[in-house]
Amino acid sequence: MVMLAAGFAMLAALLFAARSFSRASVATIKALLAWIVALAGLSLACLLLLTGRGPAALSGLVLLGPLIWRWWKEHAGEAGAAGPSRPPPPVRVGPMKRAEALEVLGLSEPVSDSDVRAAWVRLMRVAHPDGGGSDWLAARVNQAKDVLLGRR
Repeated sequence: MVMLAAGFAMLAALLFAARSFSRASVATIKALLAWIVALAGLSLACLLLLTGRGPAALSGLVLLGPLIWRWWKEHAGEAGAAGPSRPPPPVRVGPMKRAEALEVLGLSEPVSDSDVRAAWVRLMRVAHPDGGGSDWLAARVNQAKDVLLGRR
């Protein structure tokens, strides 16, 4: 009976973990994997130190490199002025004006449809949320493209 209850508990935990994994963002999954690798490296180093293999333990600590590198970039200011925790600017109410759309896409008059599309592609490569950009910025770039192409 105890084994059956333990089996159901493990199944429930596995289903919960699978559901959480499917809803997680790419950045969260990357961070989780980095922590798993770092903890595995730390565990390996501890086990090797306990068994008297010091030089091998130091090589196991190399697995902590990616986690230490990310922590250093975030806390040393190399993540940039925006940083990952900076909230998006306030959203303006009302339609976007043509001048504002040109400013968002980094264009100036006169502008052709091909110029708008090229600027949109260039900016979406860095602004898209799947590539590490923000939802707000991607929405602004899309809105600017729509305004300049006459869709809004």
